Parts: sequence; structure tokens; C-alpha cells
Amino acid sequence: MIVPEGHVEPVARRIRGFLGGHVVLDSTAVRYVWESPKYPQYYVPLADVDEGALVEEGHARHRQHGNARRIGLRAGGQESPSAGWIYDSGELAGTVRLLWDALDAWFEEDEQVYVHPRSPYTRVDALRSTRRVRVELEGAVLAESDATVMVFETGLPTRYYFDRRSVDYTHLVPTDTVTACPYKGVTSAYWSARVGDDVHPDLAWAYDFPTRQLLPIAGLVAFYNEEVDVTIDGERLERPVTHFSRSAR
Repeated sequence: MIVPEGHVEPVARRIRGFLGGHVVLDSTAVRYVWESPKYPQYYVPLADVDEGALVEEGHARHRQHGNARRIGLRAGGQESPSAGWIYDSGELAGTVRLLWDALDAWFEEDEQVYVHPRSPYTRVDALRSTRRVRVELEGAVLAESDATVMVFETGLPTRYYFDRRSVDYTHLVPTDTVTACPYKGVTSAYWSARVGDDVHPDLAWAYDFPTRQLLPIAGLVAFYNEEVDVTIDGERLERPVTHFSRSAR
């Protein structure tokens, strides 16, 4: 977390947002604003938002970066009440801050982005490794291989992705869970783990169609290090202590 709360800087990418198949915003002058240190939000020039899609809701108050009034969105036959704020004062006057879920889809250039804006200071690398990695839970081996792909992502523990032939599916139970990541895309599968009479929900996942940058993990299976035991080249790792959500893989 190298960016302080409140930091503002320009976004070099074209940003678009859609609601009901309608382009609500299209801008090359968006600004990143770090409302918290973890990742930024988009603040869009009001001139680059479809005026006809804005619904004034009449609630004005002082927010973190100035005085703002709440607005809804209406486009393509869909409505998003309490969708965000228009700033009327301060450094960000004349910009619109929209809630992520108020729109159906966001795009950076021509690639869809999920969950929240990507931070320009987050790096995600997928590297092949021949170190031997074993994943266990309550003494049961869930996966073991000397041909994994290790994913190193700023702010998260290293994730170890296994070829599906290296995974013991006798302990895994498919679930309907779907999550998304700004850097990897949308998951295609999730599994809970059953060891004896205990079921541990949603411990493993896969991306069959990850983003272009993470193609090395396509079809591979990873586990939450926080809830399993990981051994690398015979050395047991301590379980990382993180306040993660299921959207932080």
C-alpha cells in the first residue's frame, strides 16, 4: 500500500461505463482518487457523462473531497438509484463519482474490468516454477506438483496454481460460487474441501478464461493459503494472516 489516502492522479486510459446497453460515460480525462490506500476509484468529468442518464436525487452533503449531491442513473430501460455523486466544490469539482455496481460493465480501453478499478501500482506476475509444492488440509493431500504456476500479486500472499491432474478430487466438492478479480477476470469453477466429516467451503478455484496478462493460469487450480497447509520443497510455510474476502484471490 504505497499510495496515501486522498491521492489524485490522471488515468492515462480511456474509461467507459455501460448501463442497459447504453454508454453512460466515455472519457479520456478520468482521475484516479484513492479513497482508501488499497486501490483507487474513478472520478469522471461531468462533461463526459451522458447528461440524459443522470437523475438528480436532491441530497447534498460534504464528502471526503468536497461538497457533493447524490444522483441516480437511468439508461437503456434500467435504473440505478443512489448511483453516485456529483462534486460541486473542492479539487474534484465538476467530476462524477459512480458506484461500481451502479453500472452493468466498466471498460479500460476495450477490455472489461471487474470489481473495482485496477491500481497502476499493483503488479501481478504469473511465473512457472519447478519447486515442489504440496497442499494439505487436516493431513489430507489436496494437490502436489513440481510444475506449478506461482502468482505474485501486490498485497496478497503468493498463490500456487496446479495442473488439474495434480489435484486429488476425491476431497473436492464443486460449488456454484463465482467471484471476480480486477486483474485476473471471472472464475469458472469453485470447490469446497471435504476431509472426514468436515466441509471447508470454497477453498479452491480456477480461471478457465483469465485476462490476457494471466493466461499462464488458464484452467489451473489454486487454494486459499490462509486455510490450508502449503509445503514448498519440504518446508512447511506459515499460513498467512490476511483479512481477505472471496474477491481477493
